[in-house]
Amino acid sequence: MKIKDTVTKAVSIVKNNWSTPPKDRFMTYKEITSLSVGGIGVKFIVYCIGQMIISTGNALLANTIGIDPIPLYIIYIISLLSGFPLTALRASMIDNTRNMKGKYRPYILSMGIPTAILGIGFILMPYEHMSMFMKCTVVLAYNIGFQFFYNFFNDAYDSLINVLSPNSIERSDVLSIRSIVENLSPSIANIAFPLLAKMITGQNTLYNLKAYRVSFPPMLVAGLLISILVYANTEEKIVQAKSHFIGIKFSDAFRAVVHNKYFWIISLAGWVGFLEGAFANIIQWMYNYRGACSPAQYALIVAISGNASLWPNFAGPFLIRKWGKKKVLIYSNLLNIVFIAAMLPIVSNSSAPGIIWLLLVFIFINQFLTSLGFLMGPSINADIRDYQQYVTGERIDGMFAAVGLIGSVITMFTGMVLPVIYDKSGLNREVAISLGYSGSNVYDVLYNEEYFVRICSILVVASVIGAAMNVIPYFFYDLSETRQKAIVNVLRIKAFFEDYKDGDDFSEIYSIIRDARDYENRQTVNLKTVKDRKARKLVKEENEKIEISEFVRAELNRFNETCGKAELCFAKQIAAAGLNGVMRIEPPTKNEIKSLPRNTESEKDYIRQMKMLRSSILTSKKSIIKHYPEGIKEFDVSVIETLFAEEDRLNEEMRKIAQSDSSDRKTVFNELKIQKKTVGRKIRQAADENAIYHRAAKPYLDAVRLVKLAEDYEKIDVFMAEYEQNHQPC
Repeated sequence: MKIKDTVTKAVSIVKNNWSTPPKDRFMTYKEITSLSVGGIGVKFIVYCIGQMIISTGNALLANTIGIDPIPLYIIYIISLLSGFPLTALRASMIDNTRNMKGKYRPYILSMGIPTAILGIGFILMPYEHMSMFMKCTVVLAYNIGFQFFYNFFNDAYDSLINVLSPNSIERSDVLSIRSIVENLSPSIANIAFPLLAKMITGQNTLYNLKAYRVSFPPMLVAGLLISILVYANTEEKIVQAKSHFIGIKFSDAFRAVVHNKYFWIISLAGWVGFLEGAFANIIQWMYNYRGACSPAQYALIVAISGNASLWPNFAGPFLIRKWGKKKVLIYSNLLNIVFIAAMLPIVSNSSAPGIIWLLLVFIFINQFLTSLGFLMGPSINADIRDYQQYVTGERIDGMFAAVGLIGSVITMFTGMVLPVIYDKSGLNREVAISLGYSGSNVYDVLYNEEYFVRICSILVVASVIGAAMNVIPYFFYDLSETRQKAIVNVLRIKAFFEDYKDGDDFSEIYSIIRDARDYENRQTVNLKTVKDRKARKLVKEENEKIEISEFVRAELNRFNETCGKAELCFAKQIAAAGLNGVMRIEPPTKNEIKSLPRNTESEKDYIRQMKMLRSSILTSKKSIIKHYPEGIKEFDVSVIETLFAEEDRLNEEMRKIAQSDSSDRKTVFNELKIQKKTVGRKIRQAADENAIYHRAAKPYLDAVRLVKLAEDYEKIDVFMAEYEQNHQPC
């Protein structure tokens, strides 16, 4: 009876929250299901294309297609360089998108289709009949396409969670669910591929192109179809004023992200830990070159090792709640060093019967710990973007990828290390020939036991060094889950007052401010002094509310503090000067900014604001001289709104005519299509004009917004009293 009641209750909860989010949450169960199941399709595409992307340890390109390590590194560098302008273009498109479907959702479809087409074309190329130069040329050409389409598609899916909910804990929970479901696809593929390869080729090898040509095209097509669920059934929820203009200059967004310390901490962890995955191919090499197990056994090994990434998704949310993301990352990385080092005596005895199973144990643990870190990644990146919006007032998610190009420059050099390690340890043409092989594929060296042990041992040592370097930056990360909640509360307050009109629903803001005031005089309690588990949980929640209330009150009182008063004074001067008064305003000089005190957080924040103001005024003056020599004229936003309405009308008419049985259906549809293209051109033109206007008028518009915010903060007591009066119980 209890089981039946539990099931009934669970079904009721799902039904009630299928189209409506649970209390204090933002995502419906329909969204979570669509994101997760659609992710199966996305990961089928990622599984296939991920093996086509150029990297120095890529088994498809090296062992199967037969590209030597040094040529592979050369085309890797060229591919990376080609990605620089494409990534910058992608970042600009994301940050300045005005698509009503959202910032990321549209690209799941528009970038997924060309990605699948490119993937099918890549795997069907006749590499067996190509010279080394031709192989490199073809692989490079496809990878330049992947740099834009695949990276755009993959980034859109990974980043979508950043804007589906502003709740950090909810994002972590959904990421866990998504990861559990979406990883079905690589798990299925990893288990099936060795068995399919045996059936298709009749050999115990994974390095045969025929196996890829039969397996990958169906996976890519199926993946694309399933991924449509993500596009169709999710809704983005960015905490930003609806009236807020989206038009960010590349250089301004770039500078803003450059000053985000959390971005550098997380990026640095990846850059300095580049060697951590050096051992990744060893278990595959043991099967292929040492005959350590049968195809069926290898399929089981792959299934078990792949299964290691499943369990962190169950443990992750609980660990985050208990310790926070920072501690989880540090602990998991420290343990990783130990278990990678434990592989060294195993690879030294690679010919021992059943040794591959012992290696599996440590690889399973490593995969578990690494996956735990990967689970933290998207959630941490989402928190960092919330912080970025709090500091700059702009949601510039895409620019993080553009600034990340600095990492690509770094990996150009660090990527050279692994090929050099391969070459110096004996994985080269000269050694292959000396061992009696033709030299056409340098990986034949791994058939020799002495060189196999030597190369694999060096790779394990390199991985230990990489893992040790990877953990260091995380000690400097201090953006806690509680502070992220406080930041989102402040963003909600700012967005509300930026959009505020008489009669707007004040209930959410009222609750935030009421809580901030209720906890004003309370003190946090040291958790170490509380022994009872239940009491400890309550105290932890109480401490969190106290910390959030302090942050919110600091925001509401910011214009009563010295730095806030100075910032407001500057804003009033600019606002009073009028729309065309920017040319008469002198921005703060670099020396003036340098001389400002930076002892407190508010002082540091003021310095950041002054730097952004200086940049904004200088950019505005240049833009006015170039585009408005006779003075700025305010842009009529209703023009864009009218065009959007016309586009919606044409879309609806096209939908109706496509479903009709009219004899002239095709003619009418084509006429509507032409009209839509014309409207689209007008929208782009109007959007460009609007962007130019906002860049030229930005200091004035920002100043007016800040002055209004200060005035609204002064009237908080009035808003609160009116709300309480209007919502008294009858």
